[in-house]
Amino acid sequence: MEIIVCIRRAPTTDARIKPGADGKSYDPAGVNYDISEYDKFAIEAAIQLKEKHGGKVTVLSLGPTDTTKELRTAIATGCDAAALLVSTGNHDSWTTAQALAAKIKSLPHDMVLFGWNSVDAQSSATGQMVAELLGLPCATVAVGLEVAGGAAAVERLAAGGNREKLSLKLPCVVTCQKGLNKPRQPNLTGIMAAKKTPVEETPAQVPAGGVATLRLDPPPPRPAGKIVGKGPEAAKALVGLLRNEAKVI
Repeated sequence: MEIIVCIRRAPTTDARIKPGADGKSYDPAGVNYDISEYDKFAIEAAIQLKEKHGGKVTVLSLGPTDTTKELRTAIATGCDAAALLVSTGNHDSWTTAQALAAKIKSLPHDMVLFGWNSVDAQSSATGQMVAELLGLPCATVAVGLEVAGGAAAVERLAAGGNREKLSLKLPCVVTCQKGLNKPRQPNLTGIMAAKKTPVEETPAQVPAGGVATLRLDPPPPRPAGKIVGKGPEAAKALVGLLRNEAKVI
C-alpha cells in the first residue's frame, strides 16, 4: 500500500500562548512544537497498515523549514519518506488543503490519513477538503480502520455517542481520532535512520487565503476565589453562590 499521512507542526499542548506585538499572531518566545496530537494516531494507523499489507508511508506537511524536525520524528517512528511544502505564515484550512492536494496528486496513494483535528487551529476541516479536491471518498473521526479487498472498513464516532461503520473504496481519505490506536514512540534505530533519510523540501504553492485574523485577545483573568466559611452554614452559602452567582446548579 502507498499511504500518505498529512501532519501539522503545532505548539505543544502545555504551551503558554500569549498574543504577539502585532496583536494578530501569538508570541513564539518559549513555545515548543511537536506533531499535532491527533496526527500521531494517523501516523500509527499508517505504520500498522504497512506492517500488515506492506508498502510505503510518506509523511507530508505544509510549514516553515523548522517542520523538518517533526517530519523526522515521524520517520523515526516508522514512516519511510517525508516531504515538506515550505511556507511561512498561518494558512486557513482551505488554502492548506489546496496546497496539500496539489502535492498528493503527484504521489502514488492508496490512502491519505489525517488527524481529525489540529490542537491549535481546531478547524476539523482540512482532511475533508483534501478529499473533495482529490475526488476521493472520506470518513472522519475514525476509531477503527481495516483494509481488505480494495476497500477500507472504517468505524467512526457519530452524534449521541453512537458509532457508524462505513466501507470506502480505495483510494480514500480518513481522519483519525483518539481511540483508534496507541501511538508508538521512536526507538534508537528509528532515530538514527531518520537522521540519514532526506526530507524533500519544495516551495509551497499556496493560494491567497480567505480568512484574516483581526485580533488576538488573552482570556480574562480568573476572579479570586471565595472562602465561605466552615461547617453546615458554609455548605448552605456555597450552594447559594453556585445557584445564584455561578448559575451552575
